[in-house]
Amino acid sequence: DEVYGSIDEGSWTESEPLQPNSPYSAAKAAAEMLVRAYHVTYGLNVSSTRCSNNYGPYQFPEKVIPLFVTNLIDGKNVPLYGDGLNVRDWLHVDDHADALITIATRGIIGESYNVGGNAERTNIDVVRTICRLLDELQPDAPHCPHEKLIALVADRPGHDARYAIDASKIARDLGWHPRENFESGLRKTVEWYLQNRDWWERVRSGLYRGERPGLIDAD
Repeated sequence: DEVYGSIDEGSWTESEPLQPNSPYSAAKAAAEMLVRAYHVTYGLNVSSTRCSNNYGPYQFPEKVIPLFVTNLIDGKNVPLYGDGLNVRDWLHVDDHADALITIATRGIIGESYNVGGNAERTNIDVVRTICRLLDELQPDAPHCPHEKLIALVADRPGHDARYAIDASKIARDLGWHPRENFESGLRKTVEWYLQNRDWWERVRSGLYRGERPGLIDAD
């Protein structure tokens, strides 16, 4: 969804121009334009999807939700950018996979489809919900209540205030809807990371230690 840029009110439809505001999101938009050009020039059979923020099991711990969950499990501070009021729509990975299969099998070649979870939340609401879940699931943790581990940090460059996509096209034309709501999907996700510590500890045992990649060191 970030290929559309930030939006204060309403939501982006597939007909809106792409206006990415960071090199990271611009690279995604550029990739889509390259694929589109192959479709127009050579007739390559493609459809494009623009999804909202994914979450779920096996997600790399640099991403927001697994970073917050694993830090909180370990009793570490969770770095929350700016005032925590940036808004994102959240889509469970199983729903996203189902949408991709739906588009690949029933979608119209050359069309673009927004795929959203109908679950807009501020970042501070996301981390507070995770904290409440861990308070419930780990009531004897020495760092309970987990909210005391939230730490506001300087905002990152090009951090858009709000992303919001209109996913009515895929619902109307292909009959797809997300099955998970945010509360059910997040609970399953937090439980998965609690039950699979060996997996994410192995991921973190290499060079990666939870830092946000892509920032330039002025030194």
